[in-house]
Amino acid sequence: MAQALDIDRWNLECEFNNTDHRTDLNGIDRLIVRRGQPFSISLYLRSGSYQPGVSSLDFVAETGPQPSEQYGTRASFGLSASIDTSCWSAAVTSPPGDMVALSICSAPDAPIGRYTLTLGRSARIEFILLFNPWCPGDAVYMDNKENLAEYVLAQDGIIFRGAYKHPIPTPWNFGQFESGILDVCLRILDMNPKYLKNPGKDCSGRRNPIYVSRVLSAMVNCNDDKGVLLGKWTGDYEGGVSPMLWKGSVEILRNWDTQACQPVRYGQCWVFAAVACSVSRALGIPCRLVTNYLSAHDTNSNLVIERYVNENGELIQSKEMIWNYHCWVENWMTRPDLKPDFNGWQAYDPTPQEKSEGVYSCGPIPVRAIKEGELTFKYDAPFVFAEVNADVITFMKKKDGSTSKVSSNALVGQKISTKSVGSDAREDITHLYKYPEGSAEEREAFKKADHQNKLLQQQQNQGLHLNIKVTSDMRKGCDFDVFAVVTNNTQSEKKCRLLFGSCALSYNGFMGGNCGFKDLLNVELSPGGERKVPLRLNYSKYGGQITDDNLIRLAALLLDYTTGDTTLAVRNVVLDNPEIKVRILGEPKENRKLAAEITLQNPLPERLENCCFSIEGANLTGGGIITERLGPVGPGEDAKVKIYFTPTHSGLRKLVVDFDSNKLCHVKGYRNVIIGK
Repeated sequence: MAQALDIDRWNLECEFNNTDHRTDLNGIDRLIVRRGQPFSISLYLRSGSYQPGVSSLDFVAETGPQPSEQYGTRASFGLSASIDTSCWSAAVTSPPGDMVALSICSAPDAPIGRYTLTLGRSARIEFILLFNPWCPGDAVYMDNKENLAEYVLAQDGIIFRGAYKHPIPTPWNFGQFESGILDVCLRILDMNPKYLKNPGKDCSGRRNPIYVSRVLSAMVNCNDDKGVLLGKWTGDYEGGVSPMLWKGSVEILRNWDTQACQPVRYGQCWVFAAVACSVSRALGIPCRLVTNYLSAHDTNSNLVIERYVNENGELIQSKEMIWNYHCWVENWMTRPDLKPDFNGWQAYDPTPQEKSEGVYSCGPIPVRAIKEGELTFKYDAPFVFAEVNADVITFMKKKDGSTSKVSSNALVGQKISTKSVGSDAREDITHLYKYPEGSAEEREAFKKADHQNKLLQQQQNQGLHLNIKVTSDMRKGCDFDVFAVVTNNTQSEKKCRLLFGSCALSYNGFMGGNCGFKDLLNVELSPGGERKVPLRLNYSKYGGQITDDNLIRLAALLLDYTTGDTTLAVRNVVLDNPEIKVRILGEPKENRKLAAEITLQNPLPERLENCCFSIEGANLTGGGIITERLGPVGPGEDAKVKIYFTPTHSGLRKLVVDFDSNKLCHVKGYRNVIIGK
C-alpha cells in the first residue's frame, strides 16, 4: 500500500531554478519559472524516508480565483517514474532518504500567472509561471539564441522616430526585470474587464498568447478600462507630462500601480508601444517595437485617404490623416486558429485609434496576412493593411466651394523599421509587410484585399514634375534653405505659378503655424528646362512655431496656366537636436560605483533656462531616475553634469539621458556600457 510522505519543510531552490529558467533578473527571492520546463525543489521529511514504489505524493496546481480542471486552471497529478514535459508531472531525482529532490514540470500550454502548488495534505508553495519561448512545445517558441536575447531578455532598445527620409534613433529603457515590474504586469491582466467579468474564463485564456496580446492591446491604453496610459496629441499637457518626457517604461508602470490603476498622463504611439513591449517581454512573449513611416489612418475602411488643400497648398485638417510615423509592436507566436504559414510575428497596436469588437484595441494580426492581403483574418487586418498600403487622393477646395483633383505622388507605408538583433542599427522590415511596388505579387495581394484604387492607378501625367529638395544639415537653431525643383518634361514652353510654404507639424499630422512662405506668379520653363526655387527657413520664425517633434511640413503647389492642372509636392523634414555626449569615468564593474560626465552644447542663438538632465538605465540606476538641475546656459555654451551610479548586473546596458529646458525640450541621448563581473 502506498504511503504518503510526511513533509516537514522545503526549499524552493529559487536561485538555481530562476537562473535555469532565465528569470533571475527578476530577483532570486521567490520562485519564477517558465512553462514546459522542469524545476527542482527539495523536501525534508519529518519522519520516514522516501521509498521508490512505496511512497506516494499527490500534487494540485491551481491558478486564478476559480480554479477548475475544465478551464485548465487546476491540474492534479502524482509522482511518475520520470518527467513528462508535455503535461503537469513530477518525479523524484534523489536516492532514498529523508531528503527528497523533486523535479516538477508544468504543461507547455498551462495558463500563465500566479500559482499555488499543494503537495500532499500540508505543504503549499507559491510560484509565478511565465511563457517559455525556449520550449519547443510552447506557442511562443523561438529557435534562435540571438533573437531570444534581443526580443525577450534585452531590457533596453531603440525606437525609430524622426521622418521617413531621416529616421532618428531614440533610446528606451524597457526595464521588464526591474524590481516589482512583473507584479505590475500581472496586475494589468487582473484589471482587464474580461477578468473582472469572468475571472475563471479569463485565467483560462492566459494559456494563449493570442488572447494575452489582445488583452494587452486594450489595457495599455485606458479608453475602455483601467488601462495604463492616457493618450494626448495636442500641446497642452496640463495634469500630466509631455509624452516626450519618458525615457522608459518602468516609471510609467510603477506610477499606474501606485496610483490605484489611474491612467498615467500622457502617452503617444511610441510610448504605448514601448510599454506593451515591456509587458510582453516580462510575461515571456518575444516582442519587438516597429515604426511605420508615413502611416495612414483610414477611418472608413475604404483603403483610401482623401485629403484636401486650400488654394495656397495648405492642408485642411480632417479625420483621415497620414501620420509622419506610427509605432506598434509585434509578438512572436503560432496561429493555430488560422491556416498554416501564418505563424511568427503578429502585429498588435495599443495606441487607441479605432474600436475592435467594441473596444479600443488592434490585433494581433499575422504580418504575413497583411503582405498577402488576407483581410478576413483575425484581428483587425483592414486597419493595419491600410496603414501600410492606403492610397492617397488629393483635392483642392477653392474659395467658391468647388473642388478639383490635384496630382500628387504621396507615399504610404515606407521604411518600416525595427532595431537590429544585437546592434543599435535600423533593420528595414518593409518586405515583411508588402511586396515590391509594381510587382505581380503586389497586384495579387491588392486583388485579394479588393484594393481597387491601387489597381486602377495609371501612370500620372509626366509633363511637369515637382519635388522638394533639402540639405543634409538641418539643425535646430540654424537658418537654412529648402528648394522646390520644377522640371518641364514637355516639348513646349510652360508658364506656371508656384506657391511654396512651410508650417510646424506634429508627428501625427496636425499642422501648426507658418514657418515661411513665397508665391511666384510667373515661373517660366523652356522645354526640358528646370528651375530650383529656394525658401529660407529662419530660426527667428520657425523657433516659436515648431513642437517638440522638431517637424516642419514643406508643401509646393504648381499651377500650369496653359492646362489648368495643379501638382502638389509635400515633404516633412525633421530638425536635428544637438548631440548629448556621455563619457564613462573608470572601469565599469558589477556592484562598483561608477561616474559619467554628460555634456550638451546649446545650439540656439538664445539662452537656455530651467535646464535639467535626467538619467536612467536597467540595472544601472537602481531602478530609479537620477535628476540633475543646472543654471542658465548661454548660446554656444556647454550644459555639463557629473553623475554617480552603481551597476548591479554584468552585461551590455544603455545609460539613457534626457535634457530638458525652456527652449530645447526633451533631447535624448545614450551610451552603451559594458559592465564586467
